[in-house]
Amino acid sequence: MTILCITDSFYYFHNVNYYLNRFSAREQLIKEKPNDDLGIVVVIPCNNEPSLTTSLESLFNCIRPNCSVEVIVVINASEKAGRNILHQNEASFKDAIEWREEHQNEQIKFFFIEENTLPKKHAGVGLARKIGMDEAIRRFKLINNHRGIIACFDADALCETNYLSELSIHFKQYPKSLACSIHFEHPITGNDFSEEIYKGIIQYELHLRYYKNGLAYAGLPYAYHTIGSSMAVRSDAYQKQNGMNKRKAGEDFYFLQKLIPLGSFTELKSTKIIPSPRVSNRVPFGTGKAMQNWLDEEKQELLSYHPKSFIDLKRFCDSVVDLYDNKNVIPKTVQVFLDSINFEENLLKIKKNSTSSTHFVEVFFKWFNAFKVLKYMHFARNNYYVDIPIFDGANELLEMIGKSKKESIKDLLSEYRRIDVS
Repeated sequence: MTILCITDSFYYFHNVNYYLNRFSAREQLIKEKPNDDLGIVVVIPCNNEPSLTTSLESLFNCIRPNCSVEVIVVINASEKAGRNILHQNEASFKDAIEWREEHQNEQIKFFFIEENTLPKKHAGVGLARKIGMDEAIRRFKLINNHRGIIACFDADALCETNYLSELSIHFKQYPKSLACSIHFEHPITGNDFSEEIYKGIIQYELHLRYYKNGLAYAGLPYAYHTIGSSMAVRSDAYQKQNGMNKRKAGEDFYFLQKLIPLGSFTELKSTKIIPSPRVSNRVPFGTGKAMQNWLDEEKQELLSYHPKSFIDLKRFCDSVVDLYDNKNVIPKTVQVFLDSINFEENLLKIKKNSTSSTHFVEVFFKWFNAFKVLKYMHFARNNYYVDIPIFDGANELLEMIGKSKKESIKDLLSEYRRIDVS
């Protein structure tokens, strides 16, 4: 047993050093030694955020898990950022330092990293998350915890008080899990935002859940939410997939699509993240941008994918195994899309690399991945099935999965939330 332990330790340190030497965005930034029982590091990118301490307070008020917790905030801006952003970042840093004096203790510690001169080419949420997550790797390395949990959060998000404790319990309950998505619910009523924002976020969140459940209806093996503020990954899995990317938007989607195909991806449903529905122009797409577009275009209804796209996708996915024996009958919308991405050539390669029909299906869906499915949905929308109001599409999908339609948009969203935590 001792020899095995030494061997495991050797490989762990070898892999950590390899990752940090080759892929890390920074040298060590935090000098203080972590607690020996550090088990969770929460990483928060913060750019032009006036309410950072509100999010920190939400984390501080969490029930403590059976391990120490660290929160690493990366206050960041581009080297070309305007004075207003830099001024807000300076204010956020000052407020956070003052807040920490009254809140930090041995069970949960808060660290703030200033990165206000990020290169314009890469400056954004992806690089900011990466700087913080890479530092989390170093924190775990110092105590030889290769399976520590790195959780992603946002500087305008809140969480339920059992967030940290349920994170710890979840990964103990699923020891083979490499990463997980965490249940989220935007606020849809209240006095913090305008009625227009609440109306828009109800439809936008419904769109996210409609798409995820449409993929599940089709039988795809990667029907998961990919929200940056609502995901967590083990330290060793993070390194094996070469860490977070530097994308300015969609970094969460691209990051998780490297992890989901590895298997053992899980969903944490016993707690809740509460992302902000506020508008933002910091990224070209995502919640903030969607809300900004909603207000700018004075929309009343959000349009989303036609259910027929999911129906055709399901017909295709249900018979993928028959491709192994050349018996598959592919719906026209899917066939025309596949022809546009060299399907026949890739199909031959997949067959050649498959040892059985079961293995073929596994290899096939690694090729026909979430990126290609999203491209298919856009292709079907542009060429066959025009978008329809999300209320109509989500209600039709409900009927397709054997549930009753809902009369109001709020009831419809509530039903999809129940489905996602069931």
